[in-house]
Amino acid sequence: MNTPPAPPPRLLDAGDGGLVVEFGSDVDEKVNRRVVALDRALSEHPVQGVRETVPTYRSLLVLFDPLAIGRDALARHILALDHGEDDAAGGTHWRVPVRYGGEHGVDLEAVAKLHGLSTEELIAIHSGALYRVYMIGFAPGFAYLGGLPEAIHTSRRTDPRPKTPPRSVSIGGRQAAVSPPLEVPSGWHLLGQTPVRSYDPARAEPFLFAPGDTLRFRPVSLSEYDDMLAAAEHGEIVAERLAAETEPRP
Repeated sequence: MNTPPAPPPRLLDAGDGGLVVEFGSDVDEKVNRRVVALDRALSEHPVQGVRETVPTYRSLLVLFDPLAIGRDALARHILALDHGEDDAAGGTHWRVPVRYGGEHGVDLEAVAKLHGLSTEELIAIHSGALYRVYMIGFAPGFAYLGGLPEAIHTSRRTDPRPKTPPRSVSIGGRQAAVSPPLEVPSGWHLLGQTPVRSYDPARAEPFLFAPGDTLRFRPVSLSEYDDMLAAAEHGEIVAERLAAETEPRP
């Protein structure tokens, strides 16, 4: 049976210099793969006048100079590049160390209790999943992750914290996240901290993760965490960069 072609995206104006290419209305991996594929296609086939592209869960914002390229010409170029295919090539795969619980993850015990799990079981479930970076947003380097196992989906807190520790690893709803090395407000549940700096303006590439990347978390001891944190403060990445990893799609 032939798979029906994917529907064309909606094109929505965002002022005089922005075009939103919307592929769907839900948080869905297939939709996000099309977003990432178009973003990569625009990078590989640059268009004069395009200033920046910003991928999100389900759409791609294309910022352009209307004096260099007209809206209709840009739209035609975008539609020609969108083949209804996903980012089959994949991105980078990361193994991210995490120190779970205690002062590093103050909500670990409460979340485990909520789901009738021991903290060890919760850590095993959380660290055993393969996550996809859907988008970077909210704060520099804040990585929104899909792939949180359904067994630990957890509604967001009713009392958001005005500040959370830098480099927190958290969950909220059916999503997971890695925070940048900044204190940020959050209503998500804090399971641990990573020594990894997802954002560092001193690096040649300030953002470590990119939409379309995949990652797994690796629990580490306190001594490992402290050693890696010291190394990260001296500019080391400390996350392991591996060959792209995938799981069978539904």
